[in-house]
Amino acid sequence: MQWFLAAPLAGAAHAQPAPAVPLHRRICLFLDCLDHFDLSYAEVAKMVRDLGFVGPDLTVRSGGLVVPERAAAELPRALAAFPEEGLTVPMLSTNLISADDPAALPILRAMRGAGVGYFKTGYLNYKNLSQWQDELASIRRGLSPLVRLAREHGVVAGLHNHAGGNVGGAIWDGWELLAPLDPHAIGFYFDPGQATIEGGSHAWKLNFVRIAPRLQMVAIKDFVWEKTDGGWRTRWVPLGEGMVRWSDFIPLLRRTPLAGPISLHIEYDPGGNTRAEKIERTLQAAKRDLEVLRRLLTAP
Repeated sequence: MQWFLAAPLAGAAHAQPAPAVPLHRRICLFLDCLDHFDLSYAEVAKMVRDLGFVGPDLTVRSGGLVVPERAAAELPRALAAFPEEGLTVPMLSTNLISADDPAALPILRAMRGAGVGYFKTGYLNYKNLSQWQDELASIRRGLSPLVRLAREHGVVAGLHNHAGGNVGGAIWDGWELLAPLDPHAIGFYFDPGQATIEGGSHAWKLNFVRIAPRLQMVAIKDFVWEKTDGGWRTRWVPLGEGMVRWSDFIPLLRRTPLAGPISLHIEYDPGGNTRAEKIERTLQAAKRDLEVLRRLLTAP
């Protein structure tokens, strides 16, 4: 049974999650950590169930559990595997940035058919920062048809604030991009880890409060800065062992209406030598981080 209501069809009032369902029961597993093991949909579904997640953040992108070129045939099959294990599929992670993408219609149709309410868009990059306003306007024009298509199919897109040269990495620029677009069809997929990379002390808090009215999904992971021969680099680490200020973020999240799921990311290397050992350590890492996140979300 779904713990949230799917996004509305065109003309309907904007759906909200069931108010009785707490945050710690909205956690899905970002399947990027299992994509490269050549597992079947049924095998992945059983793993996600046994770990205790509500379902997957299903990867439908190059290298994902479902490759976009085969979305029409494969995505419905993948989506059907999880309810067979008593799970829901709260969201997809995609590379979609344009309605002209041949995978756009198959993906959105499959989402509507399976009752999946949310998807992450692909990344949009700056080419010339001195022309950022013109670039945002151009990117918005390109994104608008996809937003309309999402609304027609009753699903909601989320812009991820990925650090680096991506639109939305600064967060305020994501607001500039999305402000004129339909809030029923696109909002923010906020990632406190990526936000901390770009504004570790205080700026991320102000930015989060600014975009909170259009918050749709949340991504969770942790990191540290470390000095290497090539200079300072970020490295992903187990949840709670890094630099993200969870004691600041979690209270903010609790006070903010959240329409969709919380996606837990295992982006560090859990180790292992053989395929079987790597899978087992990945599952152990996911179980551990899920327990940490649940404690963070339920702590008084």
